[in-house]
Amino acid sequence: MDHFERNNVIQLGGKGPVLLYGHGFGCSQAMWDRITPAFAKTHRQILFDYVGSGKSDLASFDASRYSSLQGYVQDLLDVCDALELRSGVTFVGHSVSCSIGMLASIVRPQLFERLILVGPTPCFLNHPPDYLGGFEQEDLEDLLLLMEQNYIGWANYLAPVVAGQDASSIVSRELADSFCSTEPKVARAFAKATFFSDNRADLPKVSRPCLILQHRADTLVPLGVGEYMRANLKGSTLAILEASGHCAHMSNPDLVIEAMQHYLDRSISITSTD
Repeated sequence: MDHFERNNVIQLGGKGPVLLYGHGFGCSQAMWDRITPAFAKTHRQILFDYVGSGKSDLASFDASRYSSLQGYVQDLLDVCDALELRSGVTFVGHSVSCSIGMLASIVRPQLFERLILVGPTPCFLNHPPDYLGGFEQEDLEDLLLLMEQNYIGWANYLAPVVAGQDASSIVSRELADSFCSTEPKVARAFAKATFFSDNRADLPKVSRPCLILQHRADTLVPLGVGEYMRANLKGSTLAILEASGHCAHMSNPDLVIEAMQHYLDRSISITSTD
């Protein structure tokens, strides 16, 4: 199988350390367009679309495979294998891709140098009193029901919530267009895998250092989730971005770029000192 075509793999630059980007639910690799120019001269950047998203091969979608995050983890690992990546990868993930990247790093820790996690959450559901993910079960079931009954209405409702901006904003419109361009059956499968996964028990298994980029005001992910992840991920660093919404790499790219550059420079400095 041609994974380059299946996952619409794009490479920017051929030299330097590898940055491998994973997009969030309902999105595509295009959402990283505000970030990649900052690393054009220093890194080899790799972007791809999960099957069913963006410009991937929709014919390769299999409802069984993508009923859980493991199918998306395999997409990520397939792309790495196709590119013959063996080590030294910095994975940059947004939202559910943070969990996908962490799960992939558990399977192949030698492949990853570090993980940069934008808006991560190991679980969207509340499990009081120890964990508050932000949603009750019925909240998410209602969201999926709206998706089934009125897909366009669901997309137009969710986009400004995710963007943290007015529905007329550029980011909100970009997200709405991306949601609407996704095949509804694919979107529903990805939504269920995203919103009903619970990866809290996996956090202690992650052995690679992580940068957690938490949004200050995120309707989808409460601020306390970032601290929970920092406490359960060995060798992790938590940075709070002064940003609203769930997509700082789109709404506040300068903040994400600055945090990434600082973390990467610091990581290189520590490695060269050791």
